[in-house]
Amino acid sequence: MPTESVSISCDDCVLHGTSACDDCVVTFVLGPPAASGIVVDVAEARAVRMLQRAGLVPELRFRRRVG
Repeated sequence: MPTESVSISCDDCVLHGTSACDDCVVTFVLGPPAASGIVVDVAEARAVRMLQRAGLVPELRFRRRVG
């Protein structure tokens, strides 16, 4: 059974290059600049959300570009 994954590319984010990058979990994980993005599976995404809710990592500020 294939595992679902979530792909987050900073190049596809409307907030890329703004001050939102400074407080984004992608930048937190990869360090600046995080233009390469990350791929996490569903279980990892759940774990990151739990860490965010606990205040241990910044939130994911990714907002996919449309069009």
